[in-house]
Amino acid sequence: MAHTVIVRQFDTPVTVDEGETILDAAVLQGLDYPCGCVSGNCGACKSELIAGAVDLMPYSEFALEPHERDQGLILACRAIPKTDCAVAYIDPDEVASHPRREASGRVVELARVTPDVAIVRLEVADGPPLEFSAGQYVRLGFAALPVRDFSMANRPDQAVLEFHIRRLDGGTVSRHVFESLKTGDRVSVAGPLGVSYLRRNHRGPILAVAGSTGLAPVKSVVETALGEGMKQPIHLYFGVRTRTDLYLADHFTALAARHANFRFVPVLSDDDWSGRHGLVTHAVAEDFASLDGFKAYVAGPPAMAEAAVAMLGARGLRRPDCHMDAFYTEAERAALEHGA
Repeated sequence: MAHTVIVRQFDTPVTVDEGETILDAAVLQGLDYPCGCVSGNCGACKSELIAGAVDLMPYSEFALEPHERDQGLILACRAIPKTDCAVAYIDPDEVASHPRREASGRVVELARVTPDVAIVRLEVADGPPLEFSAGQYVRLGFAALPVRDFSMANRPDQAVLEFHIRRLDGGTVSRHVFESLKTGDRVSVAGPLGVSYLRRNHRGPILAVAGSTGLAPVKSVVETALGEGMKQPIHLYFGVRTRTDLYLADHFTALAARHANFRFVPVLSDDDWSGRHGLVTHAVAEDFASLDGFKAYVAGPPAMAEAAVAMLGARGLRRPDCHMDAFYTEAERAALEHGA
């Protein structure tokens, strides 16, 4: 049985089918509902339940604390209506408003930067370049495979879109990218999406923490901030396992040489070398006694992202100043859906 959900910010009611979440239904109707991880872990789709009743699928208490739920807040990405409802999403600061598009992209460059990471560059083949804010993502469709979410690594003022794609065991899309994709291939592009984007009005220090291909949105955030002349200190910590997994280090080292306010810290967890060693979250904790007044941008595997968020909070970072994008595999999403 379908239910009707009135979203205060929209003129059009949302029809939510049986078993469907409010966010999924809104996005399918082309409505610009704030969202990020779509897995109940970032809080970007936090909303007030004004009327009606919902069931909430499993979620992280970082995204929705118990006292917030007691006050009538929900996560639209985890909320399945039991009745007709009325909701209002919590407006993010510095709202990024870009038209969502469905476009065709053409592969213009492929590069293997590690044995398990490829950089794919696309140009939009129909219409103008994609508008987005640094840190956002799109849904890419390769051949006839299921669509997947990938963050842009380029600056918004660059027409060619850059994506960092990691090879996953059993991943049909990543296997296609590594084994079959070639320049000239068409790729569907839908977006932009996400709320972990650069807040341009922020004047305090910026801390970016990336793990694996979480470097992509963080690269966009850092390069955009520097390119726009933001003068505050900007710190980028990049955590990987081994030297083989470390990519674009020379690029960021050169960027730091050109910008006195930018610092790049690569951290290896499973390899001995002359640089920082251990978990990237530990490296950040060692370097900062207090993060009050910072903006933080965190992206990477869920365990790293969640550990980073906890550490940042312990160092005094305000929750609204932490923008997190956890990179879930499809298997991890499925496990989360079933409460595993």
